[in-house]
Amino acid sequence: MTAKTPLRLPETSCRTRIREGREEIWDAIRGKWLALTPEEWVRQQTIGYLIAHRGVDPLLVRQEQSLTLNGTARRADIVVYDGQARPQMVVECKAPQVKLTRETLEQAVRYNLVLRVPYILITNGLSLYCFHFDETQNSLTPLSEIPEFG
Repeated sequence: MTAKTPLRLPETSCRTRIREGREEIWDAIRGKWLALTPEEWVRQQTIGYLIAHRGVDPLLVRQEQSLTLNGTARRADIVVYDGQARPQMVVECKAPQVKLTRETLEQAVRYNLVLRVPYILITNGLSLYCFHFDETQNSLTPLSEIPEFG
């Protein structure tokens, strides 16, 4: 698979370039060029989808959000916030060739021990699973679609 594998998300336009023999993608949120890896392709396409099709304000998206879990530094791929700076969704992205497993979901759920978001999304660009987290019941419910934001 190439870095720009066709995904099952509505494709959004992304600027790419070759620099010093390495393909890069423009990250409009962080305002910089990044190495175009398969996982980064999924991350940028997922962000584009959330903004263009689910109403997420680009100013409320954070990538590689640092958090500390049991004294260990971790990074969530994407965290979506609301207008009051409360986290609403954590997204774990994998490369298209990486199968989404229970371990992938558990990784996002561990991040949610810190973030306490109502929505968890895992994707490899080919499969996409969204869950609602009910904090009072400490339960996850699969959703048929990603909620609208904004």
